[in-house]
Amino acid sequence: MSSRSTNETTRAEYCVVACAEAWRHAGEVLATPTGTVPTIGARLAKLTFAPDLLLTDGEALLIGDVPALGARARVVEGWLPYRQHLALAATGRRHVMMGASQIDRHGNQNISCIGDWARPTRQLLGVRGAPLNTLNNPTSYWVPKHSPRVFVEQVDMVCGVGYDRAAAAGPSATRFHHVPEVVSNLGVFDFATPDHSMRLRSLHPGVTVEQVLEATGFALTVPDDVPYTRAPTTGELRLIREVIDPERARDREVPA
Repeated sequence: MSSRSTNETTRAEYCVVACAEAWRHAGEVLATPTGTVPTIGARLAKLTFAPDLLLTDGEALLIGDVPALGARARVVEGWLPYRQHLALAATGRRHVMMGASQIDRHGNQNISCIGDWARPTRQLLGVRGAPLNTLNNPTSYWVPKHSPRVFVEQVDMVCGVGYDRAAAAGPSATRFHHVPEVVSNLGVFDFATPDHSMRLRSLHPGVTVEQVLEATGFALTVPDDVPYTRAPTTGELRLIREVIDPERARDREVPA
């Protein structure tokens, strides 16, 4: 193994830490990560600064331990069938990190189709639970390949509801609506602007503001001083590399 892979923090590991931070101060809520890096991030949060976080085995069991990716949990704390999972989502006791085939400046997300809805050029997953997620519990997003094809001026179909759509729908939509952040392989983004449009919050080390702007298909708010995404601690790196993801699945989702 090279000295780089042993000693230096990889882009994937910065992304893991950025995703983990989404659940800091979350309390006793269900973490629902979608994707390899968010799953590692949720497990890292559980093992460090968010011990009350609830995790599942990806199906219908609440687990009490934190197994490595691909391994079975040894401690089962409860049964979480689909009906109860929906009840958690509807009452806000969950923070989901979804993927996004498209996302726009106000956080509207599309995972359903590309092109006109009546005659799309690409059929994707479908709307799934995105509207329920975004209107009832915190919903963040993970994008492993940041590009203008994903970060678009206007999504082809609204699945996850963004800040502008929620505001237009009125108090019933905005009451619990919250999109805390978007994490990509280039940086971390939020909506902490007067009009709730997307803002660059931090850059992953090695990435420039110019690279982010070139890869984004809309006008992005960029503060005068953009910090770097925090590095994992020595203890967090050990957990990522030796306990949670010893097979380095993270590097397949975000290559070095």
